[in-house]
Amino acid sequence: MNEFIKIQGGRTLSGEVEISSSKNATVAILPAVVLASEVVKLYDVPDIEDINALVSLLGKLNIKVEKNDDNFTIDPTDIENVVLDCDEVRKLRASYYFMGALLGRFRHVRMLYPGGCNLGPRPIDLHLKGFESLGAQIITEGDMIEINAENLVGNEIYLDIASVGATINIMLAAVFAEGRTVIRNAAKEPEIIDLSSMLNKMGAKIRGAGTSDITIDGVSRLKGCIHDIIPDRIEAGTYICMAAAIGENVTVKNVIPQHIEALLSKLEECGVKMEVGVDYVKVFEGKDFKAIDIQTQTFPGFATDLQQPITPLLCMAEGESHIVETIYPERFKHCKELSKMGAVIDVGEAKSTIYGPKKLHGARVRATDLRCGAALIIAGLMAEGETIIDDAYHIYRGYAGIIEKLRGLGAAVE
Repeated sequence: MNEFIKIQGGRTLSGEVEISSSKNATVAILPAVVLASEVVKLYDVPDIEDINALVSLLGKLNIKVEKNDDNFTIDPTDIENVVLDCDEVRKLRASYYFMGALLGRFRHVRMLYPGGCNLGPRPIDLHLKGFESLGAQIITEGDMIEINAENLVGNEIYLDIASVGATINIMLAAVFAEGRTVIRNAAKEPEIIDLSSMLNKMGAKIRGAGTSDITIDGVSRLKGCIHDIIPDRIEAGTYICMAAAIGENVTVKNVIPQHIEALLSKLEECGVKMEVGVDYVKVFEGKDFKAIDIQTQTFPGFATDLQQPITPLLCMAEGESHIVETIYPERFKHCKELSKMGAVIDVGEAKSTIYGPKKLHGARVRATDLRCGAALIIAGLMAEGETIIDDAYHIYRGYAGIIEKLRGLGAAVE
């Protein structure tokens, strides 16, 4: 069944919007609960489809999850290490964190290869090399993967690429490894710091999260904890781009501005007028935007997840804007959809050129992935007339309460 979102464009947005907790942090934190021997309480869990899929996977492992609004009480005391060969694994990229968590807890995991958004090649070879460095053996059979270890022993692991997924997965596996593990060229994203903070509350010994060298001294047991999840920097960036494109005096609340400094800097260069507070960003009415150049990078550089949401804004900018994608070279499917709405964009190898200013008009388009969907929502709000976005389920995977939040800003959306 096709889920779609219908937008009547051209309405100026105003008011306040509250950002939910981080999707990318939560999808690592939930599998990490596998490592606990006691109850874990999580506050402000985002209400999105990816989280529902992870909760379903926890249930298959006989982990009990009790929900009270956006607060979760998770009891892993009766955990069972079963084969994960269900649809949730196929659909969800972050299901691969169960590899590291189950390997760490049981020294054995068998599951399907993970799925998720189609953003081009996304190999997990760095994850597997990390597991092997800790003493694990990898067996692949078709689309199944099995990882076994008689014992996990700490080691020094150098990542060829500062991969967020590999950094987190190795951390999860290494928490119970004998001795010391050092991850060199580790990713520095805030979500890694948040996961490290939770694991340390549980009794792990992790130092250096947020730097290029993370040190993990193995322990024998992790207890429970209470943890508040950080705000979602990608959701915050999406609404800030939206406010810049079609807003007037929009306040985006529950933001950690240091997490989106690269975006804020580029928006300022583009001509967006903002007030940046301790935990909010207020965006004033914008006009006369200037073309800019962007190159995505690992944190603290410009986030790959924000190059799609900023693209509709660049359609309003005078001149040629250029985006170079260094993380996912094929992440430009949104450009074809935006062209149906009047955008003029050339796509080359791992780059796009956006010509502006161009007025957008309503059209029927398709969300090919999560952040493509976010870009199309922004474009639909900017456009004259009606826009219908098909395959909207991608959007619900990562944006909690998005319809209600848009209506709260004055958007005509259903």
